[in-house]
Amino acid sequence: MAVEPELLCLDEPFSALDVLSAEALRGELLELWLSKSIPTQAILMVTHNIEEAVLLADRVVVMGKDPGHVIADVPVTLHHPRQRKDTAFQALVDKVYALVAGRTAPEAVTLGAAPGSGQAAKLPAATINRLAGLVEKVNEEGGQHALYRLTEDLRLELDDVLPIVEAAEVMGFATVDQGDIKLTGLGQAFADASIIARKEILAGRVLRLPTIRWIYETLQKDDNQRIAEDYFIDQLQNDFGEYARDQLDTAVDWARYAELFAYDERSGELFLDEDESAK
Repeated sequence: MAVEPELLCLDEPFSALDVLSAEALRGELLELWLSKSIPTQAILMVTHNIEEAVLLADRVVVMGKDPGHVIADVPVTLHHPRQRKDTAFQALVDKVYALVAGRTAPEAVTLGAAPGSGQAAKLPAATINRLAGLVEKVNEEGGQHALYRLTEDLRLELDDVLPIVEAAEVMGFATVDQGDIKLTGLGQAFADASIIARKEILAGRVLRLPTIRWIYETLQKDDNQRIAEDYFIDQLQNDFGEYARDQLDTAVDWARYAELFAYDERSGELFLDEDESAK
């Protein structure tokens, strides 16, 4: 700001600060802008905090990825100072969350095809523990919850919450529409189940996923039912490129919980669960 630019570009300027400092600096910036104490004609800010965007901006441009594109351009006509608890403020936050999260796609689109087909779908980068925490929280709220409130309730950033929500959709535990996440009957059953029952439910669900089913069937065909991780990473790179390692890690995390297959850190091999291989 010292050079008094006509256009001030900010890339997540408050994300690395503690809550109080970030709130104070947002207020300082807004006061300078509204009082015209700076000659800047426009401010462009990138943020993953939807409440922050609605609190500060006159326009919220929602971006998508793969490839990058504009999903929506949302005008913000709320008067300053804006109050987070106002109904109109919360409604706008909910609207933007709905645009970011979209709605649950048909199963054929969600699941994709097996690796090597060129149509393999990425597994969401979410651990089973976090998935269970989300399902339990939504269940506590009566089976339906506003997405914008999940970031607060789970104490996670939006970028961390969305993959967990996507994982819930992929598993068939929840659907998303109009900014709300709603548990399916299966999701409610998972939330109420014991640990053993959860493993059984999850085993059936993850085997529907082409990437995990491909790994599982490949291990079954091997004489020792143990295969080096490098083999799977090489195969996954054809579909996922630099994300092949991440995809394998997610697949192992999900399959290990379901007791289908696991990873031996000493040998660098994936192997079938002993109980499963005996079937």
